[in-house]
Amino acid sequence: MLAVSSRKFLAAFGEVDKQIDTLQEHIGTMRSRCDEAQTQLRQTSDACRTLLDRAGSLRDERHEVTMRQNVITLFLARFTLSEDEKEAITSRDVPVGKRFFEAMDRAQKIRDDCRVLLSGADGEPTAGLEITLATSALLEQAYDKLFRWCSTEFLQTGRDAQLEAGPVLREAVRRLQQRPELLTEALSHLAQTRHVTLLGAFTNALTRGGPGGLPRPIELHAHDPLRYVGDMLAWAHQALAAEREGLEGLFGVAGKARRMVGAVRTREGTEEAWMGALLDRAVGGLGAPLKVRVLQTVRSQESCITSYKLANLLQFYMLTMQRTVGEEAVLSRTLQELTDVAYKVFYDAIDALGRALRRVPLDLDDTSVSAPLAILDHAQVLREIMAVYESSLGDESAEEQAAGFRAILDRLVDPVLEMVPAAAETKQRQRPRWDGTVFVLNTLEYVLGVLEPYAWTGEKQDVIREQVAHVVARLTEEHYSALLRDAGLEGITVALDSRRPDEPLSRVPATEAPRVQEALRAFSEWLSSPGVVHAKRLDALESRRAAAEVHQAALGRVAGAYGRLCEEVRRTENRYEAGATLLGSARPFGQVHLLWQIFGLEGGAQGDANVTA
Repeated sequence: MLAVSSRKFLAAFGEVDKQIDTLQEHIGTMRSRCDEAQTQLRQTSDACRTLLDRAGSLRDERHEVTMRQNVITLFLARFTLSEDEKEAITSRDVPVGKRFFEAMDRAQKIRDDCRVLLSGADGEPTAGLEITLATSALLEQAYDKLFRWCSTEFLQTGRDAQLEAGPVLREAVRRLQQRPELLTEALSHLAQTRHVTLLGAFTNALTRGGPGGLPRPIELHAHDPLRYVGDMLAWAHQALAAEREGLEGLFGVAGKARRMVGAVRTREGTEEAWMGALLDRAVGGLGAPLKVRVLQTVRSQESCITSYKLANLLQFYMLTMQRTVGEEAVLSRTLQELTDVAYKVFYDAIDALGRALRRVPLDLDDTSVSAPLAILDHAQVLREIMAVYESSLGDESAEEQAAGFRAILDRLVDPVLEMVPAAAETKQRQRPRWDGTVFVLNTLEYVLGVLEPYAWTGEKQDVIREQVAHVVARLTEEHYSALLRDAGLEGITVALDSRRPDEPLSRVPATEAPRVQEALRAFSEWLSSPGVVHAKRLDALESRRAAAEVHQAALGRVAGAYGRLCEEVRRTENRYEAGATLLGSARPFGQVHLLWQIFGLEGGAQGDANVTA
């Protein structure tokens, strides 16, 4: 049983073993299939990895391309003009205005940005160069369009009476300043137009007047030289100021750096240079008609006062024009020439006046010692001319004021200083009783009084005062001699001056004791006469100050002569017996200080002069 069971068991295990072998075979087959599948899977995985890497690379490339596309889109948007902007610049149908200026600003910004782009490029900046060239070409077209438009506007607006620039024209001029050659050419049209317009307006103002006849034509006042010339110059100055204001509005500098009235206008900056040139060309045309009329008026004047007023008026406007448009401007040079001619006419007139005054003789039958009518008329002319000069002064220094009138004073005053002494000497020879010295002093004092109100005549006043001093000294000498004669001391004084040094005074006939006593008695009587306090001759002096000065100086010299006589009488070598008694026999009793008191003088001799023997 056991064996049978064992065999059955073995047979069953044999079948199992076979099945296991079969399974083993199947497993081996499956393993080989799995290995093949693993191999294929590995191969497939390797192939997929390459595809994935390629897909990732393509994805990165697409992202980079997208970014580049966005950058290029932004670049083109920033560095190129739109068609609308190009049209605004290039099309003649688009007027110059806000749209045009915005397109210009856009083009200018693109070009500036391209410059920055080019400055930072490492390689060949092809795109930047192309954009710069294209934008520059558009900008040149824009400036050319601005130039043509401005030229047309200048030709139109330049014909208006008043130059007025709108904001568009002002902006166009501002932008054209980046192209000076174009702006200069455009402004030349404006200058020519304004030249013709202002010349026509000036001609109308001269001959037709204003609208409706007001104001009246300037030439209606040709009979009044000052008003006639003044109206023409005022019109030119007003036109210049209006033109300047219009140009300031055109260049956009109105209200900037306002100057003080009368101050010299600075010409710094390109705007000032352009405005100066435009003003010169615009108002320069006024010079020709102005010159003809002013010269005719100046040369036809017979009054030197009117000639001086005209010269002064022309000089004022000349300086005004020079400070406004410069010394080299056409109108400034014209006014300079007119001023020179006016002053020449004036100087010729006063020179002729001086020559005529030198030839005027004094009336031999006129006993007056006052300034003659010819001098009075001459001084009146001088007075009026000085008043005109005084009114024209500004903030000049004292030296400048004096220098400005020195030549006129020389021409007007010097003939008086020459004529008066010469004419007085001539008349004195023919009329010895006529007092020529007092006449000269009166006349010089009168002329000095005409000059004294004006400080800038100080130099000429000093010259006259020097002459007055000489005349006063001569008159004092003459008055002293007359007082000595009236007082009875003339003979003694002459003897004192002419005696020999070794000769005793008492032995000289004119100074013997009896003669001295007689002279002292006469002198004492004279001290009680009105002649001590009042000199009839000096009454003719119109200057009380000069009369008092002459009289007191002469009295002082008389007192000196008396004191000298007292001193000589007291000296023992002159051999006067009882000299003190001689001196004490009559007033002032040998006391010189008492004599000074009688004369009413101060600072007289003191001390030994009052001592008696």
